[in-house]
Amino acid sequence: MVTTLEKEQTLSLEAFLSLPETEPASEYAHGIITPKPMPKGKHSIIQFELASAINQQTKPDKFAYALPELRCTFAGRSIVADIAVIRWQNLPRDNDGEISNQFSHPPDWIIEILSPDQSPILVIEKILICLKEGSELGWLIDPATKSIMIFQNGSTQIYFAETEPQQPLPVLTGLETWQITARDIFAWLKV
Repeated sequence: MVTTLEKEQTLSLEAFLSLPETEPASEYAHGIITPKPMPKGKHSIIQFELASAINQQTKPDKFAYALPELRCTFAGRSIVADIAVIRWQNLPRDNDGEISNQFSHPPDWIIEILSPDQSPILVIEKILICLKEGSELGWLIDPATKSIMIFQNGSTQIYFAETEPQQPLPVLTGLETWQITARDIFAWLKV
């Protein structure tokens, strides 16, 4: 398993990308490799259900594709988004017209689900870098507080499932006819 390197050691992005993939995935920034935490129950359910819900809205019209655990390499970093939503026209294709294995740009919409042992600051930094490099929208979902922090157009909003139960969450431009609330997302945790 790849672990975080000491600050004195640095590793190039190319060297990182040549390493075998790890389980769970590792990310790269500033010469440092950081393993992502292994998803647990609440994380996994939200990730699966939200990606499915987005794809039900976006795939039929070839508007976008929600891809879980997708590696995106750009701006000297290599991240693995919990859910990367890519507009259809931005999906990289290989010479056969199939989806490429290499994504060299940030997702149009990055969705991160906070795990109990994960640093919120590092996850927020990942979302902010994506926005700086071209993402339109970022969500940080926190199952512990049942809140969703939205990053869009240089501003941040927080939606709580208990206090804003009917407030639709911001989604990608062009998808506004689809409405989903924080309460909808956290209702998936009831089994």
